[in-house]
Amino acid sequence: MGVLDLALQRRTIRRFQKRHIPYDLLQSCVDAARLAPSGANLQPCEYVIVDDEALLPEVFSTLKWAGYITPKGNPPPGEEPRAYIVILLNRHKRPQGGNHDVGIAAAYISLAAFEKGLGSCLLASIDRDKLREILKLPDHCDIDLAVALGYPNESPVVEDFVDSVKYWKDQQGVLHVPKRQLGEVLHHNKY
Repeated sequence: MGVLDLALQRRTIRRFQKRHIPYDLLQSCVDAARLAPSGANLQPCEYVIVDDEALLPEVFSTLKWAGYITPKGNPPPGEEPRAYIVILLNRHKRPQGGNHDVGIAAAYISLAAFEKGLGSCLLASIDRDKLREILKLPDHCDIDLAVALGYPNESPVVEDFVDSVKYWKDQQGVLHVPKRQLGEVLHHNKY
């Protein structure tokens, strides 16, 4: 599958199968991210893979899920992520900024994971102090995003944007995600 196909088919996943993810698969996602473009090639991003069964619930407790449909959007018991990749900004490498590097790296992780059959959810609503303590992170590294990963246990669908960007679940529990049409966001040569 090509990159465009991956981007068109990938959806955010918040319900996962209780199935182990091989470490080398997680490592390959980080390898893709480390090769992503970086402003001034400073490469300030660092990554913590969390797949230890004892740590997974602790990390889960620091995250907030699906604000529009809480609590229905939270992974139910038994369908939590099977791994996380926490993306850090090393402030020794880049004292300020770098959030665009994180966004690009997260996209690379998501696409690499999807190609390997994994679902992902990018999370920025994090109890950073608690997560820093859990993962024993040094002070010079800022926590930017956590990427939750696992084999999907849901199949969200894209809806045409009509009145609201808010995603929703139908009576069967299927997640519907409104997206704006290409013509609404694309401008050619001038706005």
